[in-house]
Amino acid sequence: MSNRKTSFHIQLLAQTIDIQKFPLTKLIIDHHVTEEEYEAFFHLLQQLEKQYEVQKEEGFVEFTSLLVHFAGMLTQKLPPNQTIYALKKEGYYPSLMNEFIQLIEQDRDGSR
Repeated sequence: MSNRKTSFHIQLLAQTIDIQKFPLTKLIIDHHVTEEEYEAFFHLLQQLEKQYEVQKEEGFVEFTSLLVHFAGMLTQKLPPNQTIYALKKEGYYPSLMNEFIQLIEQDRDGSR
């Protein structure tokens, strides 16, 4: 099967994905994230989750540095805020995503 045909079929399948249930999957497909980028993305998340747990145990209450690290290391293909909300919706790293969303919303509201 040609690369163009495969790409077309993937685009058709992407249109059938329920964005309400699988927003991260849709983002990955729509933004043409490669398998290597996908693996690096989840490796980054695993590292951040470990750092988050260590910092939480050490009594940290502010996790802006982790959010900045996430945004800086995320593939440029994915918008950071939208990716965080999609991760939360699909149930990935719920505690970490809750912290990130809290920071995003504080920044949006100007409460920082």
